[in-house]
Amino acid sequence: MARIVLLGMMGSGKSTVGRALAARLEVPFRDTDQLLEYRLGRHIPQIFQLYGEEAFRSHETSVLRSLDPIEAVTATGGGIVLREENWPELRRLGTTVFLNAYPEVLIKRLDQSSRKRPLLAQENWESKLTELLEKRLPLYRQADVTVDVKDEEIESVVEEIVKCLNL
Repeated sequence: MARIVLLGMMGSGKSTVGRALAARLEVPFRDTDQLLEYRLGRHIPQIFQLYGEEAFRSHETSVLRSLDPIEAVTATGGGIVLREENWPELRRLGTTVFLNAYPEVLIKRLDQSSRKRPLLAQENWESKLTELLEKRLPLYRQADVTVDVKDEEIESVVEEIVKCLNL
């Protein structure tokens, strides 16, 4: 049974890899950020601006709890690992897979979109990204499986996940 939950930093490819993996496995794809936006009727930057990060994290946890543990690939927000209470929920939904992208890969991928990301909307966003990664790395490493993401093709990452999970 393919029940996979993708974890990792913004820019690690959770949504892109998740869609491709779901298509490969012929299961639904879910994205907690999209579900949160739909539920609140606002884009994530607006949610952060209006309500702040703590409220965002509470809504994120609520969305996570609302999901059924079905055969699916679920992409999560990068900070979902910050709340300890989310870990039992993540595991309830499936096998957790950490997409481990190195800082230089993340910086390259986020170069054009950093201003749209609430936690990076500042002058020295590269340093902030590195700081967030260092803080979250021990949490991400709690995942069941780690797949290193270099600057590879999406299909290579999908293949590695399929191989690691014996799917």
